[in-house]
Amino acid sequence: MQYKNNILETIGNTPLVKMNKVTAEIPALVLMKVETFNPGHSIKDRMAVKMLDDAEANGKIQPGGTIIECTSGNTGMGLAIAACVRGYRCIFTTSDKQSKEKIDLLKALGAEVIVCPTNVTPDDPRSYYSVAERLSQEIPNSYWFNQYDNLSNRLAHYESTGPEIWAQTEGKVTHMIVGVGTGGTISGTGRYLKEQNPNIKIWGVDTYGSVFKKYHETGIFDEKEIYPYITEGIGEDILPKNVDFAIIDHFEKVSDKDGAVMARRIAREEGIMLGYSAGSAMAGLLQLKDQLKPEDVVVVVIHDHGSRYVGKIYNDDWMRERGFLDTELRVKDLIKGQKSDAFLSVNTDHTVRQAFQLMKERDISQLPVLQGEAIVGGLTENTVLSFLLDNPLHNGDKLVADIMGEPFPVVQLDTPLSQLRTYLNKKIPAVLTKSQAGAWHIVTQYDILQAV
Repeated sequence: MQYKNNILETIGNTPLVKMNKVTAEIPALVLMKVETFNPGHSIKDRMAVKMLDDAEANGKIQPGGTIIECTSGNTGMGLAIAACVRGYRCIFTTSDKQSKEKIDLLKALGAEVIVCPTNVTPDDPRSYYSVAERLSQEIPNSYWFNQYDNLSNRLAHYESTGPEIWAQTEGKVTHMIVGVGTGGTISGTGRYLKEQNPNIKIWGVDTYGSVFKKYHETGIFDEKEIYPYITEGIGEDILPKNVDFAIIDHFEKVSDKDGAVMARRIAREEGIMLGYSAGSAMAGLLQLKDQLKPEDVVVVVIHDHGSRYVGKIYNDDWMRERGFLDTELRVKDLIKGQKSDAFLSVNTDHTVRQAFQLMKERDISQLPVLQGEAIVGGLTENTVLSFLLDNPLHNGDKLVADIMGEPFPVVQLDTPLSQLRTYLNKKIPAVLTKSQAGAWHIVTQYDILQAV
């Protein structure tokens, strides 16, 4: 029989997947190290278990003790899974900018979560660093793992992530790019790869509001570089000991918007649901595309799964509120004010006179035609009026089915208004769409005029 003794044995050996559509402008082969295949759906599972292994080996935590960590969610997830298997209590501190999904997932694994303010300095007693440190001093048999300065973090990637990438690319990797937060992934993986081939370029992705890029380029820790940002999982207002700046060849800054938009592109164009920082990493690579050649092999290392961000970057309203989506109206915006019973139609066995009366009474210019529950045709006021004028003596019993045209086109709820011009013309005055609840709605040229 083939099986694992526990879920921790499934960590690592994640696949490399070729990117195709989002990297069409990049001349090189781009491969993504898809770390969402880990049991906690993030790369942090690797270092979480490594930190716990080393803490146990060094006697820093005893059986039945309490794991304490400050986390943006993913390291906490890895530690929480390990705690379930090995019988530890978990207390995690996190910042109030982290997604609700991350906090809920930690609680689902039995962890206690303390949410701390984001916009305070690291040494402020309210910061999630300070609270974690204080709790570790107050709670007996507890250990603050401190992923930022705990060098077991980057050692985990030196021992696993680096060798995997080298083997999977048969030593052909020329560039690695990854978002930088604690610095463990880029430093450990980068060190291993450069030991195999010093010419491999190691690129770190930073975010605006973080100190990494300027410090790397000038050696100056500039507090003026620090300001709030939305991107999760990368960038820092401190210099973690795990960041080995000598290993990193270049830092590329990516905006909050570009990272979020790219994550959504990867989902829609590659079919891979990834987290915020994965979008930042890919956006950073696109910004650097002119430095790549056709013979290059680029590995993009990503951090976590998109399920952590369903209420944020994968939510249209959240994106639009922050100006991350275009402000163009979509079909769903036009039907928000419509009631479910606003969908007026006629059946194929209705008479033309009945259809005409309905149009007059409700002041409408077009009607979908149904046969049972199926939409089989469309009727416009021009068609009805032309028939009535051409047949003034014999129009009472003529059926709609005899004069109806083709059904109006059906479009998706998120179709932008600008795309409706490919459907609407003199012969087609309306389109149909279906709400998430399953109700039909009609969008007419008049509706569009009113909206714009």
